[in-house]
Amino acid sequence: MTPRLLVIHYTAGASARSSINWFMNPDARASAHLVIGRDGAITQLVPFNTVAWHAGASQWNDLSGLNRHSIGIELDNAGRLQRHGNGWRSWFGRDYSADEVLEARHRHETEVSAWHLFTAEQIETTVEVATVLFGHYGLEDVVGHDDISPGRKADPGPAFPLAALRSRLLGRREDQLPRMVTTTSLNIRSGPGVEHATLNGGPLPTDTPVEIMAEDGVWRRVTALSPVNGIADLEGWVHGRYLKAPIG
Repeated sequence: MTPRLLVIHYTAGASARSSINWFMNPDARASAHLVIGRDGAITQLVPFNTVAWHAGASQWNDLSGLNRHSIGIELDNAGRLQRHGNGWRSWFGRDYSADEVLEARHRHETEVSAWHLFTAEQIETTVEVATVLFGHYGLEDVVGHDDISPGRKADPGPAFPLAALRSRLLGRREDQLPRMVTTTSLNIRSGPGVEHATLNGGPLPTDTPVEIMAEDGVWRRVTALSPVNGIADLEGWVHGRYLKAPIG
C-alpha cells in the first residue's frame, strides 16, 4: 500500500509484550505496524508499506477501509478503567492509583470515564516516529481509532494529546491549540471537577501560559507551557473562569 494516514490506538492490554504476542498469533486476526511500550521502546511488526489489520470497519473523508490506507501505531495502555474501591481496575484485573488515571468525558460520549494515562516516554516516541513517517511518506493526517470508527472504538481516548500531535505534525492554522494564561494561583486536577484530586506539582502560579487540550463544560484540560515547580509539561484540568487570553 501507499499510506495516507497515521492511526493512533491503545492496546487495552496488560503489557507491550502480551500485546505483541497477541498480534503475532494468527488467531488474533489483527496486527499493527508498531507497538510502543510504556518505556518508549518500539517493536515493529509489519513493514510500513504493507497492509496491517488495525482499523477494521472504518472511514475518514473520502477513504473507507482504512487498513488499506494507513499506518497503525499501538500504544501499550490499559484504556478505559472501572472504579474499584479507592482506585481503578482494568478489564484484565490490574489495579491503578489515582495518579495513573485521567477522569474525562470522551468527545463522542456523554458520561465521564476513567482512562489510563500514557507515559511521557510513549508520547515523546510517538512524536518522533510520527515526524519521520510524515516526512518520508507525505502523510495527510493523524487520527485516532475513535475518529475513523466512532461509536465502535474509543481509543486512544482523551488521555492521549492527539490535537497537540496533529498541530505539531501539520502546523495548520486550524489545528493550532488555543493558548491562555492563568489569572490566579490555580489548582490543577486529574479530572474536570472539584471532586477530582489535585495533581502533584501544582498549583499553577499566576500568569502561567497554558495550551488548551480539551474542554468539558467550564473545565479545561491544559498543558503548562513553562515548568511548574520544576515539572515540565504539567497537564491536567483547571476551571476556565481563571484563564484569560494572553496579551499580544
